[in-house]
Amino acid sequence: MKRDFLEIPEFETDELYQVLALARRMKSGEYRARPLAGKTLGMIFEKSSTRTRVSFEVGALQLGGHAIFLSSRDIQLGRGEPIRDTARVLSRYIDGIMIRTFAHADVIELARYASIPVINGLTDLLHPCQVLADVMTIQEQFGEDLSGRKVAWIGDGNNMANSWLNAAYRFGLELRLACPAGYEPDPAIFERARAGANVRLTHDPMEAAAGAEVVNTDVWASMGQEAEAEARRVAFTGYHVDRALMARAAPDAVFLHCLPAHRGEEVADEVIEGPQSRVFDEAENRLHVQKAIMARLMGE
Repeated sequence: MKRDFLEIPEFETDELYQVLALARRMKSGEYRARPLAGKTLGMIFEKSSTRTRVSFEVGALQLGGHAIFLSSRDIQLGRGEPIRDTARVLSRYIDGIMIRTFAHADVIELARYASIPVINGLTDLLHPCQVLADVMTIQEQFGEDLSGRKVAWIGDGNNMANSWLNAAYRFGLELRLACPAGYEPDPAIFERARAGANVRLTHDPMEAAAGAEVVNTDVWASMGQEAEAEARRVAFTGYHVDRALMARAAPDAVFLHCLPAHRGEEVADEVIEGPQSRVFDEAENRLHVQKAIMARLMGE
């Protein structure tokens, strides 16, 4: 029976820990199997990317497989072919699909009609691969057990914030989100997380950062929100991760950012380049987490 990875809660907690353990083995070089030998990953991009494209393409190669880049300009989706038709056709040619797009409903439809595994590389609602890589980075810093780890999210209640809520729900993280009024995370995702984990929403970044072991943020205007950039710049005044905010966190706290970063806006250069920053470890871990996911879903 085929499985997909569209959001973190689709895997049970023990399965997620197994994926993370496999990712660490891959990173250390201990894992040398090639479970994707002779297999092909189709990568559909309706949003451009640096980390997603390179990490999935390199990851498939390292696991013995092959990846095909499919932009919306290159395939019939860009000319109006129904998603369900694309899903069924690609299922006859390849062994897995990764999609990075706008509407989360499109990923759900793709997975519904595809007979091969579908991996969510990003939607406007969720960014599960990135947050699983972030969780791996936390493990490297603080140990494998994630329960009760204190994480602060500063900024937009976007796909990253929603995925952090999903991670809190599965791993038992203590999550504090500081978002401006009108920019809160998805209500349904928030309520599900709150039912199973210690999560709180505030409008005060300093309150969210107090005692946090991890301080995390993202750009104020994501791809597709360029027309809102000026309004968001005004709304997010005070949601800037600088040295003063990091001083509110725990002494051994680390800073994470999914990248690309707008230095001087959501984060100060002194923070992202400082000794607490783990952003490039975090970026590297995309490769290893996604390899583990592909091995789990597409491997023998």
